Amino acid sequence: MTLEDKLGLLTYKGDHQTHIKITDAKVCLNCPKKPCVTACPAGVYTWDDVQKKIIMAYENCVECGAARMMCPFYNIEWVPPRGGFGVAYKYG
Repeated sequence: MTLEDKLGLLTYKGDHQTHIKITDAKVCLNCPKKPCVTACPAGVYTWDDVQKKIIMAYENCVECGAARMMCPFYNIEWVPPRGGFGVAYKYG
């Protein structure tokens, strides 16, 4: 089973309000490796070469916080989704 297959098993309750924010988009222009793009297992962050900015799909967030921790500029604001929204995990 691939990572994408496993992510496809998760259930989400979507919210119209994002819980992730890039603090300053200009900072990403000068980030050479853009680790948020590679660290996020759910592919929430992608770099758009045409627009020269990070595109976020916050709806796919699995709430691990990896991208926030990997950002060398502390340029990602992440808070847990509002109550009742976000990913639902099953244990066992």
